Amino acid sequence: MQKTAILILAAGSASRMGKMKQLLPYKNTTLLEWAIEQAQKSIVKNVFCVLGAHKEAIEKQLTTKPIEVIYNPNYKDGLSTSIVTGIDFLQKHNFDNALIMLADQPHVTSEYLNSLIEASKKNPSNIITSSYQDSVGVPAVFPKNYFNELLNLKGDKGAKSFLLQHNDDVVKVNSHQNLLDIDTPEDYQHLLKQ
Repeated sequence: MQKTAILILAAGSASRMGKMKQLLPYKNTTLLEWAIEQAQKSIVKNVFCVLGAHKEAIEKQLTTKPIEVIYNPNYKDGLSTSIVTGIDFLQKHNFDNALIMLADQPHVTSEYLNSLIEASKKNPSNIITSSYQDSVGVPAVFPKNYFNELLNLKGDKGAKSFLLQHNDDVVKVNSHQNLLDIDTPEDYQHLLKQ
């Protein structure tokens, strides 16, 4: 049985939003807690959250759902540092797969995460990626044979450039939802109107 972990990346300082994005209200909870809830409702038992900016304030809010937090001290150096911090942790704890998701993709549901895991079981050596709006991105499942390469990511690039480089190894799962991130106040207002 393969050991899979979900890594929820929530370490950023949300400079474009202008306030703590992780704690923005959404569906009677917050964006981050919604993401945690979806991850914990999935078939994956091990769910971790990578925090950086505003770590204490966010952890205070996370009273309802126990979740193990991985601290990324280098969060100011961009999204890649959260991937590196998370993958480093999973490697030390002998996980076989990492499902990487963001705290600010509220349309990601537990059912959708399960569909990525199912695809991964059928294609264990491939990267399973989300496909939406003619693009690939996270949530995505990375088998451990890619962990060392992920540890070399730099700057504010997430996994997208990595996925494009490994296009031949990628299995795409179509998302019927638009999985866009909530980055700006406009994105957030648009989300609340839906």
